[in-house]
Amino acid sequence: MILIDIWQTLLYQPLFNVLIWIYNNWTEHSLGWAIIYLTVMLRLVLLPFTLVTEKNKAANEQLYGEIERVAKELHNDPIVQKQEIRKILRKRHVNPWAKLVVLGVQILVLALLYQVFLQGLNSKGIYQLLYEFVQYPGRINTMFHGFNLAETHTFIGPAVVMIALMLEIYFESRSYPHGATRSDLMYFLIFPAIVFIVLWYLPVVKSLFVLTSMAFSVIIHQFSKIIFSRPKKKEGHGH
Repeated sequence: MILIDIWQTLLYQPLFNVLIWIYNNWTEHSLGWAIIYLTVMLRLVLLPFTLVTEKNKAANEQLYGEIERVAKELHNDPIVQKQEIRKILRKRHVNPWAKLVVLGVQILVLALLYQVFLQGLNSKGIYQLLYEFVQYPGRINTMFHGFNLAETHTFIGPAVVMIALMLEIYFESRSYPHGATRSDLMYFLIFPAIVFIVLWYLPVVKSLFVLTSMAFSVIIHQFSKIIFSRPKKKEGHGH
């Protein structure tokens, strides 16, 4: 019971009130835009962790470059090659905790949003959940550009997320030193397919949340490349 109370009082109710407040005040009663604003606000709160993750990515890209250089230079001596690669790996201390925080919080919010739609946005019980300063919204409009955000078993939203994930995995794999492996190919095919199946069973709002978060990640990644990426050393003879 204590865990249920914590979930309801400290997690679900605050998120629900923020969503309804945004719906009432910022979006002219558009739930779709309220979800987008909520997602962007969440990602801004998590921005420090996201930047740590992007810094780790930049370090990994440099790591791949060093490994590729060693592999070429020592291709005739596999034993020394492995030793040098191990030394390079020891130099880099890339911690995944920041990425885990970002992913964990987003999964938590997805679960909370699922509860919002599971309990019913237009049920009488939502009035009891609202804080005093949050106005009762009346009947909530779940339509967003022709899509019902409360509807399940839809194709377009999950399909767009699946394609976006495949593109993300593809472009990320291009930075690998030896190209994509068979396991990378399996990941490229299976992971987006699993995400599609999961989102197909869930309300459309989940696809909107994931797409908004992915778009935010792409924007931050482009800025981070400017901030964290070091200029590549040109190969060849010096002046």
